[in-house]
Amino acid sequence: MREVNERRIHQIFEVSVWLKGAHALIECLGGVLLYFVTTSAIASWVNAFTQDELIEDPNDFIAGHLSQMASSFSVASKEFYAFYLLSHGLIKLLLVVGLLRGKLWSYPASLIALGAFMVYQVYRWSYTHSPGLLVLTVFDAVVMVLIWHEWRVMQRQRPA
Repeated sequence: MREVNERRIHQIFEVSVWLKGAHALIECLGGVLLYFVTTSAIASWVNAFTQDELIEDPNDFIAGHLSQMASSFSVASKEFYAFYLLSHGLIKLLLVVGLLRGKLWSYPASLIALGAFMVYQVYRWSYTHSPGLLVLTVFDAVVMVLIWHEWRVMQRQRPA
């Protein structure tokens, strides 16, 4: 019975790591796109996206905030977000590859990196109160528990 549970936990671990890898690829893609897209193009896209909603309801909370954010999106902000997304994504990709290949260094490195990302996410949440940040932080916590468990299993199975 214990072996079945361990196998199930390992499967959940692998799925969560693959999901982290997919998220990392999206972050990398977003970072690269941000580097090459101008702030005026971003503002134009957001305005085109929110225009109909704002015509229908000029007080629409989401569309109004998106439009306001896009109009004040500076080159410095764009470069920061591009760097953040790309570096965050590349670090996670490196860790995902290590975890999926069973490299022992990747387990503690992943725990440290995810812990640091979670601290930053909670810090950002304290300003934005974004539900997405909370969901991401909870998912990261679950992944950390799975990584910790998998690391302990790997250490037990390693020959002395």
